[in-house]
Amino acid sequence: MLGIAKDADQKAIKDAFRNLAMKYHPDRNKEPDAEARFKEIAEAYAVLSDQKKRADYDAQGFAGIGDVSQQDLFSGINFEDIFSGLNFGFGMDSPFESFFRRTRAAPVHGANIEVDLFITLERVASGGEETIRLNRPVSCAACHGTGSKGGAAPKKCAACGGTGHITYNRRANKDHVLIQEITLCPHCNGRGSFIEHPCPVCNGSGETEKDEVLTVRIPKGIEENMALRIAGKGMPSPDAKGQPGDLLVFVRTRHDPRFMREGADLIRQESIKLVDAVLGTTLKVATLDGSATVTIPPGTQPGSILRLKDKGLPEFGGGKHGVMYLRIDVKVPEKISREERELYERLRDIGSKWKFWN
Repeated sequence: MLGIAKDADQKAIKDAFRNLAMKYHPDRNKEPDAEARFKEIAEAYAVLSDQKKRADYDAQGFAGIGDVSQQDLFSGINFEDIFSGLNFGFGMDSPFESFFRRTRAAPVHGANIEVDLFITLERVASGGEETIRLNRPVSCAACHGTGSKGGAAPKKCAACGGTGHITYNRRANKDHVLIQEITLCPHCNGRGSFIEHPCPVCNGSGETEKDEVLTVRIPKGIEENMALRIAGKGMPSPDAKGQPGDLLVFVRTRHDPRFMREGADLIRQESIKLVDAVLGTTLKVATLDGSATVTIPPGTQPGSILRLKDKGLPEFGGGKHGVMYLRIDVKVPEKISREERELYERLRDIGSKWKFWN
């Protein structure tokens, strides 16, 4: 396509492309097939100037680059560098810019919005619906996001031709080198267009504020910090014809004084009396679905952990349940009665004698 050898280096590829692009650019060449020829030349250069794309093409032919989009194909090429210093004779743009403006990429999506939603452990366990209130900018319905009254298209800036920048060419006296200087257009501040009659609803911004109440479906056993996506509820697109972004709802567990969450497991701390730790006892402890009776074995030590099977949260996407861990705290009395003191002293004496004989 570029008329070069298969083992040509990057300089030879660049020079061949520049010469052919100057020859077949449709603003210069009025032959019927000039535009198609120019596009083929540009695509050939985009492939051959990229080592990976070139290797894929050499290995598989067109099948190796068949899934590459136009945007990806030309994303890594600096066409201003290739054509810098050349006077093309067809306006302010490089041959590449003026051609590919005719095949503009699809309008971009708006940015996503991220919000936090705090839910109870009961909601995690059962799943269900939650509501969130959202205030966000949306495309103005009166002007369809254009910012112009009645939705009229903004007027192209005559100074920059709608590009948003102005290129000045000057030739250095000593070396006769053509120097290009590209600056932001001072007439439109780089926007490339003007709004002659601003929309009275949005004052020309193209956006209005909207309050919404949205319903979010919480799946059973949802994991901590999992994001739920609501399509089309994000920021409006910078392009009047583009689609808005999405709303990402990050679900977090609300603080619960009864339990601490660890994935699908729950941790609860329970305090017992010293005598109950020594002799053992039974406790009725709270669970998410009511209560459970737990046996505390004799001789339970402070910090001991008891395991209650299937008393945790449901696992996300599965039918199993987590575990509830009961952490035992032994409460030592700070104040005791005279009778209690006498009993503890007798216990200490008994313990000392037992230790002496054993």
